[in-house]
This record gives sequence, C-alpha cells and structure tokens, in this order.
Amino acid sequence: MNTIKIGNYAIGNNHKPFVIAEMSGNHNQSLQRALDLVDAAAAAGAHALKLQTYTADTITMEGAYTIQDKNSLWDGKELYDLYKQAYTPWEWHKPIFDRAKEKGMEAFSSPFDETAVDFLESLNVPAYKIASFENTHHPLLKKVAATGKPVIVSTGVSTMQDIEESVAVLKKAGCKDIILLKCTSTYPATPENTNLLTIPDMMNKYQCMIGLSDHTMGTGVSVAAVALGARVIEKHFTLRRADGGVDSAFSLEPEELKVLVTESERAFLALGKVQYGIQAAEEKSTFFKRSIYVSKDIKKGETFSADNLKIIRPANGLAPKYWDEVIGKKSLIDLKQGLPLKLNYISE
Repeated sequence: MNTIKIGNYAIGNNHKPFVIAEMSGNHNQSLQRALDLVDAAAAAGAHALKLQTYTADTITMEGAYTIQDKNSLWDGKELYDLYKQAYTPWEWHKPIFDRAKEKGMEAFSSPFDETAVDFLESLNVPAYKIASFENTHHPLLKKVAATGKPVIVSTGVSTMQDIEESVAVLKKAGCKDIILLKCTSTYPATPENTNLLTIPDMMNKYQCMIGLSDHTMGTGVSVAAVALGARVIEKHFTLRRADGGVDSAFSLEPEELKVLVTESERAFLALGKVQYGIQAAEEKSTFFKRSIYVSKDIKKGETFSADNLKIIRPANGLAPKYWDEVIGKKSLIDLKQGLPLKLNYISE
C-alpha cells in the first residue's frame, strides 16, 4: 500500500499515526467556541481538524422521524431538530479552516450531499471523509472521487458487500487514495463491540490503508488499533464534556487528546521490526545477568559443589548453563570466596 498524502502529512505503514480531531457539533452553535476548539486541538498535537458539512434540510426533512431509543443520547428528539442543533453553519467553515491552517493542522470535512462537495471544493480541502451512514450513497461517492483527492471512509453499519461496493465505486470514479476506518456506529461505543482484530483482516481484504474511527471513551482502544496496523485515528473532541453538546459525552477533552497523540505515536514507534538477540542499547545490561561465583574458600584439588559455588549477579564468571558440568570437578588452584569462576580454574 502506497503512502497517501493529505496536505503536508504522509500517511502510511512507515509513518506515525495521523490523528484527526472531529469537531462535529461540539461548537454548540458558537463560532468562538469552534475557534477555541481548533486552538485546543492544535495545542494537543492533532494533525487534522474535521467538520461535518450539511444542513438539516440536506440530510433529512422536518417530521420524518423522532428518535425513540432510551440508550441513545438523542432519545425523544426529532431527527430534523437534532441536525439543526448539530450542524456547522457553512459560513463558519472558512474561518475554522483558516484557523486550523494557521495552527499547522490540515482541515477538511465530511460532506453529506453533492452540494456540500461543491462547497468544500471552493475551500480547496485536501481530502474528504465519508461518514458511515453515507458510505452506501454511491452518487456522493462518485462526486467525491471525481475531485481526485484522498477519501477516508468509515465502515460502521456496513456489511462486507457494502464496503466492497463502496471501494469499487470510488476506484471506478477515479479515486486512487482510499483509507478505510474500522468503526462501530454506536455513541458511545464499547471496547467489547469495537473488534479491533478486524483491522489486519481489512488490510488484507481491501488492500487499502486502514484506520479507526473511535467512539469509545478514553484512548486505550485507539492506541491498541495502532499496534494492529491503524495509521489514521479519528476521535470526537470537545473542550469539556460538562459543557454539553450533541457528541460531548463520548468526546475527548484536550488533555486526553494530547495523551492520544503521544501514546499512539509511542505504540507506532514500539512496533519496530522482528528482532531477536542483544540490541546495542542492551549491551551494558548483560553485565547484570548471573554467573557462577565461589561462595566459600576452595583449596587446590577440592571438589566443586553447591556448598562452595553459587549462581549470582554479575556476569563475570562462567554462565549458569555450565553448572552441571562444573559440579563434581576439582579446582586446579586455591580460590577465594567472591571470585568469579573461570574455565581455567577447573580440572578436566
């Protein structure tokens, strides 16, 4: 799988994880809060800031559905009203994107219909993200693919056939750089329903770069995903969960986002390569392995035994693997207690 470039960042197996801070509706309808979120994400080390580009009218219609799910954060709300509350005004996109760029982050969005793609193209975004609930929207996929830019696709609520068809549609429409994100579309998700072992399987099946769109609490699941091959991590982000907001309950706070960036990078660096033997960094530590020492004064001709020898640190004497060969042999010279045992002290 080739390296994929999103703006100034390279994404690939040999590159550190690309961490996306998803603002979603956590701006709580305040542009100033949105800009504060950008600043906090940049300070935490996130590589990209992502929005969602839709209006209530481009994603649903009034009266279409009222959410009835006691396990949902949005139980009892009409879908139209939820999206009206959660959406990011389109006129905010440019100041938010400009602020992100000033802070050294890439900035892009998830379009939810074709008009959103046209709008985002006018802002020259470096990539597109397709949300799980839109990944079977083939006209949208074709529109995004036609831009020639990298496309990141979440795979929540999707069958294998859905994913295969989405990848095929994108490729046929001209998309060369596809990143699939393992995703569980519950809010929040649990570690138990995240199934990270799917990540290496996805790499083999779809021959694409793989990442994780993580809706679990905390950072542990994302760090584990990096160890399994994920090279993109997307996490919802807020200033403080206590502030409320449509996605606040499962979003990271700034300190947690900073931990995610640091620990996902450490997980990547720790992967290294298949390595056996003593590394250069360990060579000094070999001194603190054990060896055979004289534990009592021994006279010339005296027999070596467990009573006058001992296996201790450091490793100045014969290695412990020679213990059985040494026991029962005789000493060629007088030996003082505390002396590391050497081969030339032992009779044949």
